[in-house]
Amino acid sequence: PWARIHIDFAGPVQGQTFLIVVDAYSKWLEVVHMKSTTSEATIAALRKLFATHGLPDTLVSDNGPQFVSRTFEIFLAELGIRHALSAPAHPATNGQAEIMVKLAKGTLKKLEPGEWQEKIDKLLFTQHVTPNTTTHRCPAELLMGRRLRTVLDRVHPSYSSETPLDSTTKIRNFLPGDWVYAQSYTGGPTWVPAMVTKVTGPRSYRIELEDGRSWARHVDQLRGRITNPRDSLDPRGRETVSSGEETEGLGPAREENTPEKGTGTSLGSE
Repeated sequence: PWARIHIDFAGPVQGQTFLIVVDAYSKWLEVVHMKSTTSEATIAALRKLFATHGLPDTLVSDNGPQFVSRTFEIFLAELGIRHALSAPAHPATNGQAEIMVKLAKGTLKKLEPGEWQEKIDKLLFTQHVTPNTTTHRCPAELLMGRRLRTVLDRVHPSYSSETPLDSTTKIRNFLPGDWVYAQSYTGGPTWVPAMVTKVTGPRSYRIELEDGRSWARHVDQLRGRITNPRDSLDPRGRETVSSGEETEGLGPAREENTPEKGTGTSLGSE
């Protein structure tokens, strides 16, 4: 990845000019909003990209004046980058960039004037996470070795953050009936909700998942669960239920029996 890149200028689009950079392997697209198309401005834009992605082995461009200037050639030579020029009047030689130029121009033309950098960022994010028809994988996977998280990942049932937000590692002792998060090694979310069913050792437990499966886990593979999933979402409802449970288990019946026992003892004594 990023060994061979293709560059070209797109524009003017609504009076704006953009530098298009494409990685030949991953199809990763970069679009830079340019205020100038001089060799110096092009070099400054490329330096920023190289600081993020590293140096390519080969840079392919057309015969534009900013690309064939002595300043640009010296810049590439100092970095050890081979410069490949497309044949005059044969833009297909630089086809990777030409295709992306058409894609970028077609997309940018549909956008209304406004904050251009915001529009470019949205365009790039969409391109980076969309599988390519040639590679059948998204550019981010091929260039970076991982998929980028999107809003759809956030709402997908299988998505989970690195650690659940309502979990804690401060609890190191659990009892049967305690709600926890257990570390999963079967793929999917790293932490899955479960309930402790049995203490099997000083630091080991038997837990039951929501789907009924039973796992054995060490305390280091468990995280305490701050919220009880059976609690009502309404705090006032939780207080009411809690109060009712206390009343049912401890309350008025025992309090009412106590005076009667006391009275009976007093009468018997008398």
